[in-house]
Amino acid sequence: MSSPTGLPAWKALTEHKEEMSNVKMATLFDEDSNRAEKLTVSAAGWTLDYSKNRANEKTLSLLNQLLTEVGMHDAIKGMFNGDKINNTENRSVLHTALRASHAQESLMVDDTNVLAEVRSTLKQMEKFVWQLQTGQWRGYSNLPITDVVSIGIGGSYLGPKVVAEALTPYKQSSIDVHFVANIDGSDITEKLRYLDPETTVFIISSKSFGTLETLYNANAARDWFLRNGGPEELVHKHFAAVSSNVEKAVQFGIAEENIFPMWDWVGGRYSLWSAIGLPIAVAIGMENFNAVLDGAYQMDTHFKTAPLEENLPVIMGALGVWYSSFHNAQSHALIPYDHYLRALPAHIQQLDMESNGKANLVDGKAVETDTGPIIWGGAGTNGQHAYHQLLHQGTRLVPVDFIAPLKSHNPVADHHAQLFANCLSQAQALMVGKTLEQAEKELRDAGASEAEIAAVAPHKVIKGNRPSNTLLTEKMTPSTVGALIALYEHRTFVQGTIWGINSFDQWGVELGKVLGTDIYDRLTSDSDNSKLDASTQALINAFKAAQN
Repeated sequence: MSSPTGLPAWKALTEHKEEMSNVKMATLFDEDSNRAEKLTVSAAGWTLDYSKNRANEKTLSLLNQLLTEVGMHDAIKGMFNGDKINNTENRSVLHTALRASHAQESLMVDDTNVLAEVRSTLKQMEKFVWQLQTGQWRGYSNLPITDVVSIGIGGSYLGPKVVAEALTPYKQSSIDVHFVANIDGSDITEKLRYLDPETTVFIISSKSFGTLETLYNANAARDWFLRNGGPEELVHKHFAAVSSNVEKAVQFGIAEENIFPMWDWVGGRYSLWSAIGLPIAVAIGMENFNAVLDGAYQMDTHFKTAPLEENLPVIMGALGVWYSSFHNAQSHALIPYDHYLRALPAHIQQLDMESNGKANLVDGKAVETDTGPIIWGGAGTNGQHAYHQLLHQGTRLVPVDFIAPLKSHNPVADHHAQLFANCLSQAQALMVGKTLEQAEKELRDAGASEAEIAAVAPHKVIKGNRPSNTLLTEKMTPSTVGALIALYEHRTFVQGTIWGINSFDQWGVELGKVLGTDIYDRLTSDSDNSKLDASTQALINAFKAAQN
């Protein structure tokens, strides 16, 4: 695909951005009493209010024209059909197949019905979860399992951890699920400190069974198990794996029936719907895990069938491009007003930045516009006492997604009303801001002198006109959490399609791995480092000196 910057709609949007430079969102509401109703859409248990955006009818019309010119309909169809849209790795992109198995007869990729494989894996997962939760699976001393430790990194860690945390109210059994990812020894040490090797099962998630961080932590877990009385011949009672390298997993000591498959057509950051989601299923039960899949499937169906102008992922993706590529917005904030969803920004950060942090078009040529923004955020209301100052008065434009349930799992007095009020007020404040006249009046009403007013009022001015989306659901359930994450997956794909990049490879991750192996060898040997840059030489020497 060529650069979108040459398309008629792109050129028109560039001119239109100047037209919108002095348009206030508050004025758009004043001019159209039905604006909020017109710019609200719902699907799969979620309602998106995107009326607080720097967009009028012409903006949205031009964005829809751009979507048509980049071939969005065909791109969506190609992904769902299993076309090999990951062109640099010659792979299909079929995470959507992981949640479509109950509703579709077949999906053929390279003469293989991938849905049959998905169904088989779900049955294998169901048996595994049932054995753990009913006490049928027992450790080497015949005690039931009390703890499961998931060892992975990247998509094998973030997605499952976020969903398991988000659905804490749906915890189904006495088994506690823990997550280990960092190669820093403190991570696994702290997790193992209070666990019992007789009642702990580890799930090792690595497609190759050779991912550096995961393999090191897996070996540390195995050593801990053996060091604390676990018999080597019974390692299989305490370890399972999600991997395509069955041979290596078996050599590690894992029983073949407890090795779950991974497929090339599922990228790591899109894999929580597969057996990578096994820790989720252990935590909340297989029935609830299936509900997570169903929620995602509902969003898939909406994304595939809804008109572009009524399509949640398409709308959010197009608006994201509007700000990133035309308004020079360098970042995008996600702020969930739900304690259990506090880790969502970290997962979407990987999903979006690993997908769209690219400088080359699909055909290999350089991009001609900024691509993926920096994704960040955290739980409301905590952020209001931290980074919201920058959102309101900083010099950078930061679009925000506010995410909130209408009902709480844990109603305490009027806490949830206060939480929701803060969510709405932050979105409102970003839009309306505060003028100098309003600031002066506030100070005057408070009894400030004219000198004090002149000195302080300018510091209280908030420009406003800062965009946000508000995403609401009745309650955070397995279905709505599944739909929410699928929404962001598709939003990421929409943006990558507009920019003309491949959202499904991640070659930028590879160089650091290669250099890391070389430097590790130098740290642990007497290699000649004279050809390295002076900084790296000095840092290697500092590390070596500290070990003596």
